Amino acid sequence: MRLSCNLTSGALGLLLAAQAAGAQAPSPLSPSVPLVLAGGTVVDVTGWGGSAKDLPDAIVIVRDGRITDVGSRMAVSIPKGARVIDCTGKFLIPGLIDGFAGMNSQGQANAFLYMGVTTVVAVNDARRGAVDLYASPTPHLYLMDSAGSTDNWSLLAKRPEWAQKLRQLDHPRELSPDDSLRQLNDTARLGTRAVWLGHNLTAANVQWIIARAHQIGLATYGEFVATPYRVGVEAGVDALPHMGRYELGVIPDELERPLVEDSDGTAATTAYDYAERLPPTDLHLRAYARFLAAHHAALMPTFSIDFTRLPSHRNLWKEPAAALLNPARVFEPANRATGEIDYPLASWTRRLPATAQRYMVESQRKKAEQSALRLWRINETLFAAFPHYLAASGAPVQGALPGISMHTELELLVRLGLSPREALAAATNNYSLQFGWNELGQIAPGRRADILVVDGDPTQNIWNARRISGLIMDGNLIDRNALLNLRH
Repeated sequence: MRLSCNLTSGALGLLLAAQAAGAQAPSPLSPSVPLVLAGGTVVDVTGWGGSAKDLPDAIVIVRDGRITDVGSRMAVSIPKGARVIDCTGKFLIPGLIDGFAGMNSQGQANAFLYMGVTTVVAVNDARRGAVDLYASPTPHLYLMDSAGSTDNWSLLAKRPEWAQKLRQLDHPRELSPDDSLRQLNDTARLGTRAVWLGHNLTAANVQWIIARAHQIGLATYGEFVATPYRVGVEAGVDALPHMGRYELGVIPDELERPLVEDSDGTAATTAYDYAERLPPTDLHLRAYARFLAAHHAALMPTFSIDFTRLPSHRNLWKEPAAALLNPARVFEPANRATGEIDYPLASWTRRLPATAQRYMVESQRKKAEQSALRLWRINETLFAAFPHYLAASGAPVQGALPGISMHTELELLVRLGLSPREALAAATNNYSLQFGWNELGQIAPGRRADILVVDGDPTQNIWNARRISGLIMDGNLIDRNALLNLRH
C-alpha cells in the first residue's frame, strides 16, 4: 500500500534490491570468519506456535549472513577461528517481523531495530508518510503496493506511463483488468513483496487479482468493503488487516449491496456500525469465526492502533526507543506526557465554559474506548474458532509507535488468548507459512541470520521478548545502545 517517491524507476529498483539484500551500516565479518552463538536455547516457533521442540545448549553457526548449522553441542562442532558469543542461560528467537507499518525516518528505523524488529512490511499512505528508503541502518523492507485502483501513493505513480492512470481524484476508482494486470507485473518487477486490495475493489476484480498476484509470488492483503469478505477469503487472500475492518464480514446482504457504489460513504458507515455493535454471542458472528478458521486467510488485528483505547495501557513515550521518535512524524500521536490520545474540539467550542469543553473531550474519549472494547469482545469470539494470526503494529498512527508497538501487539495477542509461543510465532515463522517467505522467521539452516538473544524465556512470559541482550541482523552483531544515539 503506497509509496510516495520521486526516484526514477531505475533508482527505485536498485534501492529495492538493496533493501531486499538487507543493506545497512554495520560492517559484516570477513566471509572466512563464521559467527557462533553457543549455549543458548533455540526457541521453536514452527507449527503456528503449536510445536515446542526447543533446543537447549545449542550451537548456531552463521556464515555470510545465513544460518548454516543449528544443533546440540554433541551434533555441531564450533569451527576453528570462529567468533563465539556465549549465550549460556539465554534464549534465541528469530528477528521480529512487523507485517504492516510505515517507516518514514531514520529515527523510526532505529526504533524498529532497537526493539528487535528486523523486517518490516512497509506501507505508505497519507497517514504513515513515505518510506525512508535511504535509512541506514534499517530493517529489511518488504514493500507493499496497492493493486487494481487509482492511488497517488503507488510505487508506480511517478512513472510517466502510470502517472495519469493512477492519479486519484476525489475518490479512488478501479482500473481496467488490462491495466491491473500490467500494474501487478510492473510493481513485481520493482521488487514489491505484497499488494493491498482496497475498499473500492469489486468482487470480480478481487478474485482475479488475488489469483494473478499469487502466480507471480506476491502476498495479498485485503481491506474489503465493496467486495464481501467471504468472497475475498474464498478467493484465497492471505491477510486480513485491522480490527475494525474484517468484522465487516458479518453484515447482512441488505447492508452489503449498497457498498458496491458507496464503499467510503454513509453506506460504509452504517455497515461498520452494524458490525461493531453485533453482540459477541451472535450466531452469525460465531459462524463467521468458523468460516475464517476453515480458510487460508490469516487475521492481522493491529490491536496496537487501539492500544491507548483498551484497558490496562501505559504511556509508550516512556520507552527508551521513544526518544528516537518525532511526534510530528506520527499520525495522531498520543500525548507525550500522559500517553493518552488527545481529542481536539472544533474551534467554535472555545466560546464554551472550560467545564463544558472538558465534558465534550471526555465524551469523545469514552465513546472511542467503548468502540474499541466492543471490537475487542468481537475478536474474542473470532479467536475462539482458532484462526491463524500474523502480528503487525500498524505504526506510526493513532498512538502506535515503530518497534515499541510490536511488543504491545504481542502482549495483546496473549491477552486475547494466544499462548506466548503462538504470539511469538505470529511475529516470526507464521510469515513463512502464510506468505511462503522461507528466508526468514526461523533459526534454522538456510534462513537469514536475523536473531535476537533475549535474557528470559519468551514462551513463559511474552514480556521476555523485549529483554534483548543481543541483536544480529544479516549475521552482523549490532550495537543496540548505539542505535539510541541518533543524530537528528
